[in-house]
Amino acid sequence: MAEESDKDSKTEEPTEKKIQDAIEKGNVPFSREAATLASLIGMLLIASFFLASGVGELTSTLMKILDQPANFALENRADATLLLTAVAMEAGKLVVPIVIVLGIAGILASALQNPPSIVVDRIMPEMSRISVTSGWKRVFGVQGQVEFLKAVFKFGLVCVVGYFFVKSNTMSVANAIFVEPADLPGLILNLGIRVLATITVATAVLVAADVVWSRIFWHNELRMTRQEIKDELKQSDGDPIIKARLRSMSRDRARKRMMGAVPRATLVITNPTHYAVALRYVREEGGAPLVVAKGKDLIALRIRELAGEHGIPIVENKPLARALYKAVEVDKMIPKEFYKAVAEIIYYLSQRQAQIRPLA
Repeated sequence: MAEESDKDSKTEEPTEKKIQDAIEKGNVPFSREAATLASLIGMLLIASFFLASGVGELTSTLMKILDQPANFALENRADATLLLTAVAMEAGKLVVPIVIVLGIAGILASALQNPPSIVVDRIMPEMSRISVTSGWKRVFGVQGQVEFLKAVFKFGLVCVVGYFFVKSNTMSVANAIFVEPADLPGLILNLGIRVLATITVATAVLVAADVVWSRIFWHNELRMTRQEIKDELKQSDGDPIIKARLRSMSRDRARKRMMGAVPRATLVITNPTHYAVALRYVREEGGAPLVVAKGKDLIALRIRELAGEHGIPIVENKPLARALYKAVEVDKMIPKEFYKAVAEIIYYLSQRQAQIRPLA
């Protein structure tokens, strides 16, 4: 009941990430009947192009050995090895093409359904694969029922094809007793090719339906609940709470670095209470005045406190302080439009310091 409830809750289409993760883990749609069809096509090609000539050559070799045994000396082990090697070579000419064709057919049956990939997880041992409960669900679940229906279809197909084949070729089979013995293998091979071709065509229909079904079933198995989609979004985009916390920590670190730079300032321009901008200008360093710190409200108050502690001049200029706060970022030089206003302040401070020194 819990499993059915869980499946009912999977109402959402799988996301691209869910599909990609499944493919990377080797969970791809696959039709076993496609491999069966490939084997049948391979067997049909073998029977049509290789079997007759291969069997003929092997038969000819065996007949030479059996009809003329005196031509093959078997006096020691080396002679027996040579004879067996010759027979094996002739048999290989028949067997090797069969193995190659069936191997290529099997590889194509898999490669045409899904791109080949190496997935180590698929060969790792899992307890669920030998679990009785999991096996029971596979046998009696939806997939097991479909496999049973496919087996019934194939069995019925063979029966129907066999019936109609025998019915339509009754006379040919009956006349086989009047055929020359040398022509009998060719007759049997011809009848076998016709049966195999009929079964192959019928199996192709089954494979077409099974390929569609396997992809529909695979897609439905990957369906997700709304909670799974939310969790995936959190994993991909990050938890909003954690992201907010990280942003807060980043701002705190930046603020501490900025406050640590206030003692290096040459002057502080204030609003006087709402804004404060700390500037550094040393002619030897070159360049325009640099904003080393800025802030408003509590941060502005802290900048003024640090400036007072380190003897940094504080100049009240409401429009300039507000404009600099909005226009210039920390660790950036002021734009040209502020040169004149800031230069007048720096000149005023330098003149005042020059007057104070002689008095000291």
